[in-house]
Formats: sequence, C-alpha cells, structure tokens
Amino acid sequence: MRVLVTGAAGFIGYHTAEALLARGDEVIGLDNLNPYYDVTLKQARVARLSRHPRFALVRADLQDRAAVERVFADQPPQRVVHLAAQAGVRYSMDNPHAYVDSNLVGFLHILEGCRNGGVEHLVFASTSSVYGVNAKMPFSVSDSVDHPISLYAATKKANELMAHTYAYLYRLPVTGLRFFTVYGPWGRPDMALFKFTKAILAGEPIEIYNNGHHARDFTYVDDIVEGIVRTLDRVSAPDPAWSAMAPDPATSSAPYRIYNIGNSSSVELMHLVAVVEKELGRSARKTFLPMQKGDVATTFADVEALMRDTGFRPDTPIEVGVARFVAWYREFYGV
Repeated sequence: MRVLVTGAAGFIGYHTAEALLARGDEVIGLDNLNPYYDVTLKQARVARLSRHPRFALVRADLQDRAAVERVFADQPPQRVVHLAAQAGVRYSMDNPHAYVDSNLVGFLHILEGCRNGGVEHLVFASTSSVYGVNAKMPFSVSDSVDHPISLYAATKKANELMAHTYAYLYRLPVTGLRFFTVYGPWGRPDMALFKFTKAILAGEPIEIYNNGHHARDFTYVDDIVEGIVRTLDRVSAPDPAWSAMAPDPATSSAPYRIYNIGNSSSVELMHLVAVVEKELGRSARKTFLPMQKGDVATTFADVEALMRDTGFRPDTPIEVGVARFVAWYREFYGV
C-alpha cells in the first residue's frame, strides 16, 4: 500500500520508511530537513531511502497548509505514519513557538489531510514525556496524563486530544504511540547515547544530569519500528467495553487507541555510561549537573496493552543495542 511517512529524514522516520519499503509498500516521505541537528545526517538517511524505487521525498514544512494539502491530493496515501515533530524537552524552553508551529499547527494539517483524503488509518508519535509528574510506575496508558512539565510534552498531549476529536467526529481511525527514549544506529545527535559516544571518543567530558540519578526505559529503534508497523496494520476500532462512566484514556467509543512502546525496564543512566565505556574501551570524564527543568527522573513503560493487541513486546537488551549503535557510529564517522 502507499504510506505517507512524515519526518522520513528523521531518526525513527528513516527506520520506519526502510521497514515499509522492505516489505513492499510504497512510501511518500515528507520532511523539511530543518537544522535542529546536523542536516548532513538527515541527508544521508534520505540518500539511503532514495535508492528504493518505491520511495519519494517531498520537502515541505508541516505548517505549510497548502504544501501538505498538495501531498494528499497528488499522491493520496492509504495510511499515514506521522512522526515529524519539533522534538526535545530542553529546546522547548528556548524556542516555544517552534513547537506550536510544528506540533500543533502541523498536526492539524495532517489530521485535515487524513479526514479529507479518506485515509484508512493514522498512526502518530506521542512520547513518554506526557506522563510528567506521574510517580506511579510503570507508566500505564490507562493513567491520567494531565500534568506535563514541558511545552514539548504539552503539545504531544494536545496531539492525543486532537486525534481523539477527529476519531470521534469523523470516525477517522487513529492510534497514538508513546515512545520511550529511543536509541540505535542513525540516532539523533541531541540524545544522550550519541552525545556520550561522541564526547568519549573525543576525550571530552560528558554531562550527566540529576547527578546521575536518572533512569530511562531505553528502547531500541528496531523495537519501536516493529511496534509502529504492527499498529499500522491493526486499524483502530471503537472499544465495545469503553464506558463514559469510567472512561479509559487509552481507548474510546471512537476508533482511537493509545499505546506505550518501551522496553519495560528502567535502566540507570550510570549503567548506560558504563555500557558505552565498555564498548568504546575508554573511560568517560564525567561532569555531574543538577536536574534540568522539564526533565523527569524516571521512565518505565507498561506495554501490556501493546502486547495484548499486537502480540509484540520490545525486548532488546541495552548492551545489545548500544553495541550496534557504537558499531554504526564508528563506521559512519570513521572513528
């Protein structure tokens, strides 16, 4: 089938497009290749995708309504995987307007394109950041997420609400996926694993926030992609058990679903550092810093709903995933 993948030049978008192409789908990629991080890395991803005859890239901004409308009109997709967004918790402190433009206005344009284009299923990226100050572990999709602590998280929570509205009003099947700290080859330079690897190889100190007391549910990118593809193929439908008297935030009387995609294990940040040091054969010089605004101390995913509905549970050990990332990094950068 023809699938529109937004953010196709991005980390997760690239891997998702690769997986869809590998199984025989046609992929239309939408990306603006913005300079939030190294554009040459994004261009390298696109170059690899462009080797496939069933891939085409449309370079456009999500907030450009006319451009998005042309994509849906000229190359109507059957299904949509919406991964494009302005990412990053700390960056949202300095550039809040970028998050409104991309994550709110841009998402509205995607929703409208899906509604008017008769798209069969929209799968969109949310984030574990929506859990905000929640302290009950593991984080469950049935929990309330009304207390975000970053604008990035707030825009992603807003995406879930916007998607539900379209599912309810227009019966557009939608599925939101809350990703938990994704890592792996072709990863983002602003993420911890990439920054640690780069700094250690350069003999520079690494910055460790919250004095090393962070813990994250690190999830390998192949597991994320498997979850995306499985949910894309399982078109959401109304939940017959849903009750307006005791509403479950993860389901609805509309064709709407929310899932966590995480490794179901919370890894201490200092353990990640130790794994990276082992793979590189070098010790890191460490600079310990306090907790940053907008950060949460721990993330830990409950993926029972994902397992129940798709039969899939992410399970790549951090040691395996880090080894694969380091091997890619050394090859790509020649270090």
